[in-house]
Amino acid sequence: MEEIELYYLPGCPYCKKVEDKLEDMELDYVKHEVPSSHSKRDTVEDLSGQTSVPVINDENNDVEGMNESSDIVEYLENEYAA
Repeated sequence: MEEIELYYLPGCPYCKKVEDKLEDMELDYVKHEVPSSHSKRDTVEDLSGQTSVPVINDENNDVEGMNESSDIVEYLENEYAA
């Protein structure tokens, strides 16, 4: 199983919401901390078309650059709930 990648910023409540869901569901994931400056978030922008976080990639389902914490949480529940 490939891992989910989470692009996040420490202290971001939206990122924490997604991270809490990943932890609650006991899903394997890799965290990538992004720079605090939006102008330096090239990787996130390349993935999602924007510089906001959180953003996830999920190679298991060919998902790249999903953003918006509520959408991510809903996606995780739909795809990975037991």
